[in-house]
Amino acid sequence: MKAGIIVFPGSNCDHDAYWALRETLDIRADFIWHRETELKGYDFLILPGGFSYGDYLRSGAIARFSPVMQELQKLAEKGTPIIGICNGFQILTESGLLPGALTVNDTMKFECRMINLKLSENRSLWTKRYERGAILNMPIAHGEGRYIADSDLLKELEDNQQIVFQYCDEAGNITDAANPNGSVNHIAGICNKEGNVLGMMPHPERVVEAVLGGTDGKAIFQSLLEVL
Repeated sequence: MKAGIIVFPGSNCDHDAYWALRETLDIRADFIWHRETELKGYDFLILPGGFSYGDYLRSGAIARFSPVMQELQKLAEKGTPIIGICNGFQILTESGLLPGALTVNDTMKFECRMINLKLSENRSLWTKRYERGAILNMPIAHGEGRYIADSDLLKELEDNQQIVFQYCDEAGNITDAANPNGSVNHIAGICNKEGNVLGMMPHPERVVEAVLGGTDGKAIFQSLLEVL
């Protein structure tokens, strides 16, 4: 199995993703510069966190025009597994690969801490190893992580079981107090209708080793071992 990690100017979690794949899961991985126009030989692709293009205009708004994104869209349509983490999630929404948008946290602050998530749906290719309803502990680090969607889109996401992660407390209760950024319906991650494209604000690649504080994110990548 081989992964491709897309690197934009300003990406800063690309090496985190590389370490998670190579050192803890023994999955081959390459860094792919954003100017590349061919993505051959990769079983799945990662858009890592960071501040692509310095988050000018809006987070992900410039990165969506990078040459690599045209090929990424083609692969997404063919069913290739793609995950966007934090800034990667923002890029996926800006490019239309995932619906909705991500905007400034309602706290008006950069939120960097551990939070709890509930796995609302496990139909995505990226969540097969988790049981539905599982409570996970992962770090966040974002200033524009507030997911927004109008009522029609929200209903569509719910009807199609596209809401994958929601912010919750330690007991799994989905409450306003557990929501770090004001996301509508406490959404922390969604997938496309087909389930091969996942976007999430928390960082699973930072919790794949107990020595770093936990392993709750490891099954995100292990899930692909069951479907590829």
